[in-house]
Amino acid sequence: MKRFLLILLTLALAISVTACGTSNEKTLTEPEPIANEESKEATSSEAQKEEEGLKTVINKPVEIEFWHAMSGGHEEALTKITEDFNASNEYIKVKLVNQGGYGDLSQKLMAAAKAKQLPAMSQAYEDWITEYLNNNLVTDLTPYINDPKYGWSEDELNDIVEVFRQANQWDGKYYGLPFNKSTRILFYNTDLLAEKNIEVPTTWEELRAAAEKITVEKDGKKIVGMGFENAFVHEFSTWAYQAGGSFVDEQSLEVKFNSAEGKEALGFVNGMIQDGVARLAGEDGYMSGPFGRGDVAMYIGSSAGIPYVAKAAEGNIHWSATVLPAGKKAATPFAGTNVTVFNSASDEEKLAAWQYIKFLINKENTAYWAEKTGYLPVRYSALNSDSWKAYVEANPVYGVGEKQFDAGFYDPRVIGMNAVKNAMAKELEAVLLGQKTVDEGIEAAAKEAQDALLKANKK
Repeated sequence: MKRFLLILLTLALAISVTACGTSNEKTLTEPEPIANEESKEATSSEAQKEEEGLKTVINKPVEIEFWHAMSGGHEEALTKITEDFNASNEYIKVKLVNQGGYGDLSQKLMAAAKAKQLPAMSQAYEDWITEYLNNNLVTDLTPYINDPKYGWSEDELNDIVEVFRQANQWDGKYYGLPFNKSTRILFYNTDLLAEKNIEVPTTWEELRAAAEKITVEKDGKKIVGMGFENAFVHEFSTWAYQAGGSFVDEQSLEVKFNSAEGKEALGFVNGMIQDGVARLAGEDGYMSGPFGRGDVAMYIGSSAGIPYVAKAAEGNIHWSATVLPAGKKAATPFAGTNVTVFNSASDEEKLAAWQYIKFLINKENTAYWAEKTGYLPVRYSALNSDSWKAYVEANPVYGVGEKQFDAGFYDPRVIGMNAVKNAMAKELEAVLLGQKTVDEGIEAAAKEAQDALLKANKK
């Protein structure tokens, strides 16, 4: 019994010493920080983000197709970037597939969707993506953007030019990212303006006055002051917005341009054409030809057309470009396509497409693309880089587009936007050809556009 009591006493002493030792150690060390609710939430959020990150790994060859509509020098630049990407990746190979023009590309994508043979990724306008989204065809890129391993930081995401970021968000999620983005600029013949002692126009009134002064008979041919592309329908929204009006409401699907402002806009352009101080491209197809020959002193065209203007003007005229003249306010359309990834792709193909997108529009490549094509860099870091600034200093016309970001807008991202413009085009053309009055033409255009819009959206 004594022996048993001795053992119990020994154990009690040992426990007491251990407890005291632990207590003393705690008092000698720095106190543990008390996490506040905010830091707890941040830690929990980070842990959840890490846990919810992409589980896909590419550790064997993956080949994906990128369908596009680039041609000429544009396709050459895209090919160079893609070859560089393929060379830098052990397992991923991107195959470029040229599908002709944008109309061809759109039709082939819809046919491929019906046949369940879509590529991993493609160029796409915003209204196309809206339709793909409604049919569950496109991938939400937000998880890829936010992924802790493969994604971007907040600063990297915000490096994408704001108007281009906004155009690729639906309900706060990204279903595309910008690729070949352009805007409208005013091309002008520097010699003809100087000859008439005319300043580069900055307003509608100055544009009209300059066109009147320059329009003359010279050396047996007529030089016209101002030119517009045949597809004026693509420019009409610009004039409507500049007049203080609107175009099509994206939410209500209501056509808005049959208004006093819309009539003022169309009336201004039509007045110049009917008075002979402006013309359409006509049989030349595109205005870069007449402008390059010196037949037209000024015209509004896409910044992506800069290389074509340069080629047409070489040896004929001296020229430059500037921002669009403003009406009641400045308004400039930003057009061009984005890149989107389709749901039918495997997880590995989607990740491969995301890796390619990051490369395609990184700081260096978006600047290279812009230099070679006339499209705009889609990143602020590229626009602010020493190399781009030096390029623009040597080639000022390439820097015009970025001066208009604050006035930039994009077309309504509604299903059937192309059908809407096709419906409008005939009626607007009838006005410019003198076959209908402005009031008649714009009313008919609005009706045709509204019908096309409701039909496309089945309402």
